[in-house]
Amino acid sequence: MADSMPPDSEDHLLEEDYYAFLNLSKDATPEEITNAYRRLSKLYHPDKHRDPDQKKNAEILFNKTKTAYEVLNDPHQRAIYDTLGVKGLQTEGWQIVQRTKTPQEIREEYELLLKDREERRIQQRTNPKGTITIGVNATDLFETYDFDTGFPVIEVSAMSISQSVEAPLDTSDTLTLNGSIATQNGTGGGNINCSWKKVVSAKSWLEGGIGAGNGLVLNMKGFRTLSKYSFGTLQTSFQFMESTVSPGVELMLARQLARNTAGYLTVKGGSSSSVNTMIVHDTEKGHFVAGLQFGIQRSFFTLSYTKKLEDEGRLKGSIKFGLFGAILEYGCQKKVSKNSTVGASMILGVPSGVTLKLKIMRANQTFLFPIMLSEELIPSAVFYGTAAPILGWFILKVLYIDPYHERQKRRETEKLKEVNAQRIAEKRKEALIAVSLMQETYRRIKIEEEKKNGLVIKLAVYGSAENITNLNLDQLDSQLDILDATVPLQCLIKDSRLILPNRSKSNLPGFYDPCLGEEKLLRIDYLYKNIAHSITIPDNELLRIPRIGE
Repeated sequence: MADSMPPDSEDHLLEEDYYAFLNLSKDATPEEITNAYRRLSKLYHPDKHRDPDQKKNAEILFNKTKTAYEVLNDPHQRAIYDTLGVKGLQTEGWQIVQRTKTPQEIREEYELLLKDREERRIQQRTNPKGTITIGVNATDLFETYDFDTGFPVIEVSAMSISQSVEAPLDTSDTLTLNGSIATQNGTGGGNINCSWKKVVSAKSWLEGGIGAGNGLVLNMKGFRTLSKYSFGTLQTSFQFMESTVSPGVELMLARQLARNTAGYLTVKGGSSSSVNTMIVHDTEKGHFVAGLQFGIQRSFFTLSYTKKLEDEGRLKGSIKFGLFGAILEYGCQKKVSKNSTVGASMILGVPSGVTLKLKIMRANQTFLFPIMLSEELIPSAVFYGTAAPILGWFILKVLYIDPYHERQKRRETEKLKEVNAQRIAEKRKEALIAVSLMQETYRRIKIEEEKKNGLVIKLAVYGSAENITNLNLDQLDSQLDILDATVPLQCLIKDSRLILPNRSKSNLPGFYDPCLGEEKLLRIDYLYKNIAHSITIPDNELLRIPRIGE
C-alpha cells in the first residue's frame, strides 16, 4: 500500500511503537523488556486459550508481542529501530546499514547517510534570499496643518531592494551572487557582488569576492577556530574609485565565556575605524546583548533584550545612546505559519523622532516598512504608533490567522485519516481482540485488588480531549471518538500500581487511536484503599497511580 502512495503520504503513515505496546519507556533495561514480554505472553499465548477462535486471535497478538520483544531485546535491532523506525528493520532495499555492525556504528553510518543525502540535495538547490525596504513619510499625520490645503500627504520617501542567490556546488564550495539597489529622495545607487566560499577543514574556511558599484571592490574573508571555546574572522577589502584606492580591514575575535554567554571584540580599520566589544547571553527563554563601540564617526552604548515566548513569539526592547543622541526601541514579532512571521516595533529617537517599523518575513524574503511618524517626540505619534499595530494584530488574528490554522489543522487531520484508514481499522480490530483475550485476566486481577483494598479501575476512557472534558457517561457507547480502556488498564496493574510511560497511549495493548490527528486525553476513575479518585492526563504524559499521598 505504501509503495503506491506519493512520498509525502509515506511521512504520514503510522508506525508500530514497540515500547508503548510493551508499556516501556525508551530507556528500558533488558530485564524490564523481558518482564514485559512475559507478562503479555501470559495474556496472548495460544496455549492459554481453548476456544479455536480465541486461540487464532491470541496467535496474532502473541506474534506481535514476540516481534516487539525480539527487536528491543537485541541491541543491534534495537539500535536500528531507535534510529530508523520499523522501516529500518525491513530487508527490502537494505542499503542503509549492514547487519554485522554494532549499534554505535549503525547510528554513525546512518548519520553519514544523512550527510550524503544532504550533499546531493544541496547540489540540486539554490537559496534565494532577499529584503525589500519601503520607507514611508507620514509626518503630516501628526503635524499641525491647514485643512484648506487638503488632506495630509503620505509619501514613499525611500526604497531599497537586495537579493542574493546561494548556489552550493558541494559540501565544501559555495558560490554566492548578491546585489542591491536603493533610492531616496530622487537619488540612488546600487552594487553587485560575486563571492566564492570554500571550507578548508573542520576548523576553517576562506571566502573571496569581487564587486562593482561605486567603483570596483575586492574582498577576502577567512574564518578559523582558535580553540575549543574561541574563533576569529579576518576580512580585508580594497575599493577602487577613479585614481584612489580605499583599503579596509576588520578583525573579529569571539570567545565563549560561559555555557550560554559569548564575548565578541571587533576592530575595524580604514575610512570608518572603530573598536566594538559585545557580550551576548542566549538561552531558551531570552536573548541579551550589551555592546560598546568607540569610533571616529560614531561611538555608542547599547543594551537589548528579547523575550522568547512559548508560542514562537518574541518581545524585544533595546536602548542605544551615544554622540548621535539616543534611541529607544520596543516591539514584538510572531510566527503566524510555518514559513511566515510578522512583527512591529516602535523607534523613539532624539533627535531622529518617532518611527514605526513593520516587518513581514515569508520564507527567505523579508519586507520592511519603516514609517516616519514624526521628526520630534510627539505623544500622539507614540500612542497611535503603538496602538495601531496591536489593534491590527488582533484583527489579523481573528479574520485570517486563526481561521488559517484551523483549516491547516483540518487538512492535516483529514490527510492522516485518509492515509491511515486501513491501518486504523486494523488497529481497532486488534484492540477488540486484545480486550476479549484479557477478560479472564481482568476478572482475576480485579478480584485480587478488591480483596486487599488495592487499585481498582472503575472507568477508564481515552480519546477526544473535547468529549472527555464534557463526558456524558450515559452516551459513552455512542461516542465513536472515545475508547473504553477499563479492561486494558486493569490488566496492566501490578502490585496495586499502574505506570504508563510518556508515550502515546494509542499503542498500548487493547488501545487504538479513535480520533487520529486530534488532541487526546486519558481519564481514569479508580478506587484505592476504598477511596474514590479521578485523574485526567494528556496523551503523552507519564502516569503513575496511586499518586503520592493517596
